[in-house]
Amino acid sequence: MVDPLAELVAASVAFVGSHFAMSHPLRAPMVRVLKPFGFMLVYSAASFATLFWMVSAFGNAPVTTPLWPGFGDFSWMVASVLTLVAMVLLAGSFAGNPAFPQPGAEKLAATKQPKGVFAVTRHPMMWAFALWAVAHIIAAPTARTLVVATAIGILALVGAHLQDRKKEALLGDAWAAWEAKTSYWLRWGKLLTTGWLWWAIGLALWLGITHAHQAMGGWAAGVWRWV
Repeated sequence: MVDPLAELVAASVAFVGSHFAMSHPLRAPMVRVLKPFGFMLVYSAASFATLFWMVSAFGNAPVTTPLWPGFGDFSWMVASVLTLVAMVLLAGSFAGNPAFPQPGAEKLAATKQPKGVFAVTRHPMMWAFALWAVAHIIAAPTARTLVVATAIGILALVGAHLQDRKKEALLGDAWAAWEAKTSYWLRWGKLLTTGWLWWAIGLALWLGITHAHQAMGGWAAGVWRWV
């Protein structure tokens, strides 16, 4: 019988590894053979399959004793703030993101001045996932949470770095100019300049997702922990 935690590690490695492999070394040969539409079908199917495996394995893994003190009010407050910021970054990442595959439009987007969440980082979506991972490591440092959160964090931050390299090759000077105007790392001091709309949407997302956490995760999260 396979150890549940070992299966979770295997599933997490499969999820992250398949993303990296199909996004970089395998992408070009797969596109040549399958054509763009076929590649997207295979990429999506593999991504959903490995994600489902990881989520299923997480549910089957035991909830062990925290590896260091966690679950206290202070750690939950820190995690709550991080996840709120993550939701703001995620919400704003869908508007004018030059990292999205949009032939022709991505080069134009890269020539514009960064605004909104892109003044904070040029990888707001990736950092949203990374902050989610850090928040869960802080609040619930159990073995199964550490495995999944570490996998998501690596996928997000290493993926962002590799995305820069790919865009540099694809867009040349346009992406180099975008890199010069933006930051890979978070500019925390710019968070309040992103605009009220992204904070409003991010807050709504944060309230909704943390409210659903009780049903999904088994315990209250965010402000609902104290309400």
